[in-house]
Amino acid sequence: MPAYTAPVDDMIFVLGELLDAPAVLAPLGGEEVPLSLMAEVLSEAGRFCEKVAQPINRSGDEEGCVLENGAVRTPKGFPEAYAAFVEGGWPGLSHAPEHGGQGLPRVLQVLFDEMLSSANFSFGLYPGLTRGAVEAIGRHADAGLKEAYLPPMVEGRWMGAMALTEAQAGTDLGLLRAKAEPQVDGSYHVTGSKIFISAGDHDLAENIIHLVLARLPDAPPGVKGISLFLVPKFLPDAEGRPGQRNGVSVGSIEHKMGIKASATCVMNYDEATGWLVGAPHQGLRAMFTMMNAERLFVGIQGLGIAEAAYQGASAYARERLQGRAPGAAAGGAQPILVHPDVRKMLLSIRAFAEAGRALAAWTALEMEKAARHPDPAARARADGMVALLTPVIKAAFTDLGFEAAVQGQQVFGGHGYVREWGMEQLVRDARIAQIYEGTNGVQAMDLVGRKLTMDGGALPRAFFAEIRDSLAAHAASEFATPVLEALSRLEAATEALAARAAADPAETGAAATDYLRFFALVALGWMWARMALLPSAPPAKQAVARFFMARVLPQTVALELALKAGAAPLMALEEAAF
Repeated sequence: MPAYTAPVDDMIFVLGELLDAPAVLAPLGGEEVPLSLMAEVLSEAGRFCEKVAQPINRSGDEEGCVLENGAVRTPKGFPEAYAAFVEGGWPGLSHAPEHGGQGLPRVLQVLFDEMLSSANFSFGLYPGLTRGAVEAIGRHADAGLKEAYLPPMVEGRWMGAMALTEAQAGTDLGLLRAKAEPQVDGSYHVTGSKIFISAGDHDLAENIIHLVLARLPDAPPGVKGISLFLVPKFLPDAEGRPGQRNGVSVGSIEHKMGIKASATCVMNYDEATGWLVGAPHQGLRAMFTMMNAERLFVGIQGLGIAEAAYQGASAYARERLQGRAPGAAAGGAQPILVHPDVRKMLLSIRAFAEAGRALAAWTALEMEKAARHPDPAARARADGMVALLTPVIKAAFTDLGFEAAVQGQQVFGGHGYVREWGMEQLVRDARIAQIYEGTNGVQAMDLVGRKLTMDGGALPRAFFAEIRDSLAAHAASEFATPVLEALSRLEAATEALAARAAADPAETGAAATDYLRFFALVALGWMWARMALLPSAPPAKQAVARFFMARVLPQTVALELALKAGAAPLMALEEAAF
């Protein structure tokens, strides 16, 4: 298993040189967070990932989770690692101080999530899901539920899980059947079965708080009849400690391709006591607070996989002796790093990882503006940016993360296919990120079918203007010119797609995934142009930026041609011929 080194220096470059995060955060209220503090926090987070999380990554994959006597046991070392996680105060890093959190900027949480995903993908899922549950409870639950559940969850003593999917209801949640019966004391009895519940049960925390979608007796059909319920594994006693076991049980755990150290459960709720979160029949709205947070988190998982793949593959390429450089005189074998194709694979991974990190950090700062900016118009604008980029980050980052894992494995050759080198685990773990929290096809449909058309297309226009304005002073430079040219093609493709979709709804689905990739490449190119144009940009940054402009960004030309072909080539074949 390759060693992992947290890329703290590059993170500080992004926060300080590229984005000037302290200046962005300063007018938003709250305590000042200087760059020196950010560096200290990230350095400590990196040490946790390197020294605690990463050493149990392979063993956790090999041992997996086990269901014993109705309870899930995580792999050896995971409970101890999570105890260290809690002792370090990491669960409350970006949560509100009023609930016991540290109130640090979300951008630090995003970068910590990247490091944790690189070091131990499965381990990072447990606190990641809890954080999403805290956000949903904090935004939609009543004061009593917040007071009772948020402090122990923020502290990390209690953890969270979300229970949406049923056997017959995956993407189409309107088909779910779980039900909730009101009780005289204001609680509800929740009954139903859920599948694919990440962290549904485990031994890391003393209680697990499930957010469960179910229907009230008077619920209208479809998604308009879904409500959200808080259902704890153990009901709190009079002192607020875990007391009586609730009607929540594990039916089985899934045996999966990857993330074997993350418990994916079938959960059964048998008249389990729960409490309504938010308004009746408005559960989907409340749940999407958690879902959108998790979608961004999953995108960061793809980024973390890419960084881990790059570190492992580049180290191997420097050491592995095979063949000689093209045109080299006779002599001994040289490191495979001399071969152009190996360099292309490594540069492809790095070109995504470093630009992806920058785009993720930029988006996290927009989230801070959306939450805390004193100007309502600035809040609304930032919120629109986050809404637009959420499906892009989830889908593109996980697609590119999986591709990075495969490329990293390819650098290893046969050694990449065997367990001891760690690359095959990255491939297996990365694959789920393209599927859960809404498949990437669904994310693309969200972008094209909803986000592009909101407010008459205001969101993409605002984002495109942001790119154009930020590069205007350098429009003739080697780094800005190709991005601005690609942006012009993307703007034209956006207008053409809107016109075709108005005439034929099939055009939306036919274009969605290609359009999202096009959009993502332009956004990543924007980050590369900005980084390369900085006076402080190191030569390596400019070299990778040139690679991106010459070998990656031109993919947008092919995507533009595919979009112009429209839905006809996809819909021409009769169903019976499939």
